[in-house]
Amino acid sequence: MGSVVLAAGVLVAGLVMTVVVGRRLRDRAAAVARLGEPDVAPPDRDADFDRPGFADARPFARRYYWPPWVAGLAVGAIVFFALHPRVVYVIVPVVMVGLLGNELDRLRVARRVAKIETQLGDAIDLMVGALRAGAGATAALDAAASEVRWPLRPQLAEVVGRIRLGDDPQAVLRDLTRRVPLENVVLFVSALSVHWEVGGSLAGTLATVGKAIRDRTELGRRIQSLTAQSRASVGAVLLATYFIAAVIWRNNPDRMVAFLSSQVGSWLVGLGVLMQVVGVVWTTAASRVRY
Repeated sequence: MGSVVLAAGVLVAGLVMTVVVGRRLRDRAAAVARLGEPDVAPPDRDADFDRPGFADARPFARRYYWPPWVAGLAVGAIVFFALHPRVVYVIVPVVMVGLLGNELDRLRVARRVAKIETQLGDAIDLMVGALRAGAGATAALDAAASEVRWPLRPQLAEVVGRIRLGDDPQAVLRDLTRRVPLENVVLFVSALSVHWEVGGSLAGTLATVGKAIRDRTELGRRIQSLTAQSRASVGAVLLATYFIAAVIWRNNPDRMVAFLSSQVGSWLVGLGVLMQVVGVVWTTAASRVRY
C-alpha cells in the first residue's frame, strides 16, 4: 500500500511541476517576444502577421491534449502497483482515460465556442442599437464590450483599448481573428474592416451579419437536438453491457473470475472496452456540427 501511495504522489508532483514550469516558460517567451517588438509599426499591413505579438496571440480556448494521457498513465501505474494484473488491464485504463479525457476537453471547448457565438450575436445587436442612436463605431463597440460577459468581453475590451491607444484598426481586428478563430468572428471582423477601410453605413451591415450568426447558431442547436437520440442510445447500450456483466458476476462469481483471469478472457474484455471507447469517440465526432 505504501508503494502505491508513493507512486501516486510522485506522479501527481511531477504533473504539477510540469504544468508550473510550462506556464513559466510560456510567460517568459511571451515577455521576451513583446520586448523585442519594434516601436514603429511596419508600413506594410500584411507584415502584421509576422510580428511577434501577433504570432503569440493566445486563443480564447485552448485544447490540452497531453494532460488526459498523463492522467491515464497515472491510473495505469496505480492499477499496476496496487493489483499487479495482466498487462491488458493496465493498457486499457491508460487508453480509456486518454481518449475520454480528450473528448471531454473537446466538449469543453465546444461549449465555450457556443457561448461566445451566442454572446457575439447579442453584442452585434447592442452595436446596431448604438449606431442607429448616433454613436460611432468605436463607441458602439465599447458599449457592446461593457455589456457582454466572459469569454467575449475581454476580447472586445482589448480591441477597443488598442484602437483608442492608436493601433491600426485593421491589425487589431486581424489579431482578434487570431485569438478567436471562428467563422462567425471572421464574418463580424470583415464587416468592421470594410467599414474602417471605405466607410458607409455600418448598422445595416451589422444587422445582416447578426442575423446570419443567429441562423448559424440555431442550425447548430437543431443538429445537436436531432443527434441527441443517437447519443442517448449509445449510452444506454454501454450501461446495459456493464449491467449484464454485473448480473453475471453476482449469479456466478467463480466463473466470472476464471474468465477474467484467463488469457483469452482478459484480452476479450480489454478489446471490448477499447471498442466501446472508440465507439463513443466516433459517435461524438459523427454528430459534430460542420458548416
